[in-house]
Amino acid sequence: MVETITKNVVCMKWGTKFGPEYVNRLFSMVEKNLTIPHRFICFTDDEKGINPKVEIKPLPKINDNGLTEKGWKKLGIFSQFDDIYGQVLFLDLDIIVRSNIDCFFEVDGDFRIVKDWDFPNDIIGNSSVFRFEVNKHSDIIEHFYTYGTHIRDTYKNEQAFLSYEMEKKGILQYWDPSWCVSFKRNCLQKFPMCYFKEAKEPVNAKILVFHGRPTPQQALEGFCGKGGFRYVKPTSWLKQYFETPQTV
Repeated sequence: MVETITKNVVCMKWGTKFGPEYVNRLFSMVEKNLTIPHRFICFTDDEKGINPKVEIKPLPKINDNGLTEKGWKKLGIFSQFDDIYGQVLFLDLDIIVRSNIDCFFEVDGDFRIVKDWDFPNDIIGNSSVFRFEVNKHSDIIEHFYTYGTHIRDTYKNEQAFLSYEMEKKGILQYWDPSWCVSFKRNCLQKFPMCYFKEAKEPVNAKILVFHGRPTPQQALEGFCGKGGFRYVKPTSWLKQYFETPQTV
């Protein structure tokens, strides 16, 4: 009898923002740093170039009501699936997995998410890394449709909506803040040292989150925002993650 796998790492790729190399890099990092038996699944509208060892599924259909792209398609992960069981750990394609992530499946809680650094006085989470029980939250999509095109009047993006929905259920919890750190908030040197020193490597962090700019590629190569804002010297210690084999 084949044992049912109840731990699932899931990512999504749609459109042209991220190429297959992002999926392949994430897959390599997860396989290196997760020892628990698991499935690695990519929901996508284009599987070309993705490592054949990655399990591919079609992108869940969700009517985003013509909303400006703010990650709303992620809510499709709360659809009903008849071939996925147990816990789902959702990972954004542009994160960096630095060390063992078994704990993300071992810690208790019905729903856990990163506490967003940009909203210290709000309950909003950052949906780069979140975990939930599959097939238990289809009401999230139902409530999304109930709001219709007026949803932007209340919620800035999908992660704000998701956080408040889970709070209403009484199950919103956050990861240990030391597990997931922001490159932008926790690693960049303060002005004016950012012009002379590269970003600090988060020695103990398990996952490095990129939200907004710089992107991982921009951080690796160096980045200067408009008007010199958020200057980033080329970040040499990121190179090891980009050198991870893309295919197996």
